[in-house]
Amino acid sequence: MISTAQVKCGAERTDLYYSHLRHKNIAVVANAASIVGKVNVVDTLIHMGLKVEKIFCPEHGFRSFADAGQPIRNSVDSATKLPVISLYGKKKKPDPADLKNIDIVVFDIQDVGVRCYTYLSTLSYMMEACSQANIPLMLFDRPNPNGFYIDGPVMDSSLYSFVGLHPVPLVYGMTIGEYSKMVNEEGWLKDRMICDLQVIPIENYTHQTQYVLPVNPSPNLRDMTAVYLYPSLCLFEGTIISVGRGTSYPFEIYGHPEFKGFSFEFTPEPMNGALNPLYYGQLCRGIDLRDFYKTHPRLFGRLNITWLFMAFRTMKSDPRFFNDSFDRLAGTCDLKKQILEGKNEQDIRNSWQNGIEKFKMIREKYLIYPD
Repeated sequence: MISTAQVKCGAERTDLYYSHLRHKNIAVVANAASIVGKVNVVDTLIHMGLKVEKIFCPEHGFRSFADAGQPIRNSVDSATKLPVISLYGKKKKPDPADLKNIDIVVFDIQDVGVRCYTYLSTLSYMMEACSQANIPLMLFDRPNPNGFYIDGPVMDSSLYSFVGLHPVPLVYGMTIGEYSKMVNEEGWLKDRMICDLQVIPIENYTHQTQYVLPVNPSPNLRDMTAVYLYPSLCLFEGTIISVGRGTSYPFEIYGHPEFKGFSFEFTPEPMNGALNPLYYGQLCRGIDLRDFYKTHPRLFGRLNITWLFMAFRTMKSDPRFFNDSFDRLAGTCDLKKQILEGKNEQDIRNSWQNGIEKFKMIREKYLIYPD
């Protein structure tokens, strides 16, 4: 088994990219998790003597993490005095003017392997912008902590949005570098554009590597338990159920003020990453999952939709249970319909299999690392 200590992310493999970036005007897409050792990749490139001219940031911002869904404004980075252009505010794709006098874009963002994580959409829009401007994009690859399995419904094209732009399962088992190659070569960019793409690969990595993230990838995924639970709990974001935003353990618990018969309690309060959490100040009862995978290891490596069923039944099939975003997060209108009709979990999982098998055939063409 390869350990985290043996893994070298793309950003660390300077011998593979320095010569390609030397004497170029560089724009970098990065955030607080884009680190080399303990230093942000932007600072690293500057310390190497490379000409970083501009920074682009995704949802949550650049140096520190803002609240989920909070629009990010353009700014100036206090450490480097470089302009920071937000791709999660008034626009989600760079304008031609944003890329003026830029020779190459470096993309270095930590993904967690779940389709609704918005960094994938930021990548796609940046690839489109680079294609339109005839600028190459170099992607520093990073491990996918949920890269060891594939599960969930494949995205329906009628539901494409910023939380899902491509026909992939909810959990797709690829690094962001592999994913970028697939998007590019399958013609999934707008008007089937092709980006001049180069992926700097990870060293000593397979999809089975148990990689522990050195930095939180976003403000509400605060440890590896949350990262592993996120694929199963993210669907609750399309319901009336709280996933613990506004507590010390978001995406490790779930509950609701009207849950009965549960001993675990939590009360959401405003904090960094959750300034106005669902059920702010209200006592919620529910389920604590922080030890779940220690006691249920056989369920590790698959989506657990049992929790969704249980919450729906606990709320007595409340017609308000699902909100308008659920279908976009699920990537299909079928899942909500199946739950409302009382379908069992195995029938629902079986309905995903044809789409998953077709996706696996596409995925196979773009793998850089062994399964």
